[in-house]
Amino acid sequence: MTTFDDREKGFEAKFTHDQELQFKVMNRRNRLLGEWAADLMGLHGAEAQAYAKEVVAADFDEPGDEDVYKKVSSDFTTRDVDISEHMLRRKMEELIAVAREQIQNDV
Repeated sequence: MTTFDDREKGFEAKFTHDQELQFKVMNRRNRLLGEWAADLMGLHGAEAQAYAKEVVAADFDEPGDEDVYKKVSSDFTTRDVDISEHMLRRKMEELIAVAREQIQNDV
């Protein structure tokens, strides 16, 4: 095995680790977003946890954050929760930082 092969394996391992970390951060963010949204919609306990799981699952509909945004925004409209697009997107961004910090402290 050459030094080049070792470096290649190292880069591959780092890439895999970074991808797994990003996946965990986004899942955590979506769960936190679901819990926050559930509270605004008046859901508590098991209903709130079930809703948070729905938000996490919505992220698998299409690449990016738009599927999560559409789910929560649509549910807010259905439940007459008055939150602007800007505020919802801002909350999504804030929760990425919170999720990243939580994941890093869990490790």
